Amino acid sequence: MKRYIGAQADRPIPVGYSAADVEENIYEQAVYFACGDDDNARSDFFAFNDYSWCDPSDFQKSGWNKKVELYSNYSLPIFLSEFGCITNRRDWNEIEALMSENMTAVYSGGLAYEFTIEPNGYGIVELGDNGAEPNEDFDRLAAQFKAHPAPTGSAGAKSADEATHLDCPAQSEDWPLRTNNLPEIPEKGEELIKNGAGEAPGLDGPGSQWGPSTSATEPDLSNGVTTSESTSNNSSSSSSGNSGSSGSSGNSDSAESSATVTSAAFGTVAMAAFAALALAY
Repeated sequence: MKRYIGAQADRPIPVGYSAADVEENIYEQAVYFACGDDDNARSDFFAFNDYSWCDPSDFQKSGWNKKVELYSNYSLPIFLSEFGCITNRRDWNEIEALMSENMTAVYSGGLAYEFTIEPNGYGIVELGDNGAEPNEDFDRLAAQFKAHPAPTGSAGAKSADEATHLDCPAQSEDWPLRTNNLPEIPEKGEELIKNGAGEAPGLDGPGSQWGPSTSATEPDLSNGVTTSESTSNNSSSSSSGNSGSSGSSGNSDSAESSATVTSAAFGTVAMAAFAALALAY
């Protein structure tokens, strides 16, 4: 994705990863997406879902203080892609902590889950004939945002020069990756990076899952992995900057394929949550 954006987009577009908070390997996941020297292999940000703050709670009781300490040397922007435990009434007292320098020195905020009311019971507005009707959860969240606005300036965060460049996580029982190399990009993918994907078909299109052919690329990485090129953004009319590489490099020297193991190690991938735009209301 980063190579495609670098070759075809006329502006930078951050590419990041949102994960479930799997205790056994969440830190390894975060480090994996931040390590190595290849800009294309690193994420632009990392986020995870966190429901460990269930009111009544506080910075220490929730364990958020330990997580701030854990990620204190993390080199990418990190934030909560979901928060808002519903075990008890949501008073949203975590907003005060999230906006304080206890956390802003490490975290870049978070996304309250979730906007519309669904069967899971997390929503803060109900969509009806008259539009979006906020509920009491919304009102309490809005009040917390008003009382604890986002900080200005660096808010205690490290500068880019102060960031620590992390080594990739070692293989372990909880992180059973035998290589940090990314798989070779399929030939059709290389063509898209070089020539662009064309006009998007929209919802009426066939969808990529119904592609007419399968890739001829061998899944084995024993033939080596080339270093991916710069993600500097060229205009869409000039795509030569990233089209010469036959693959995208990973983060270590090993060349043994472990795509199947990668899926198992990452656990469930959670897509980015809906943001609660309380201040706008």
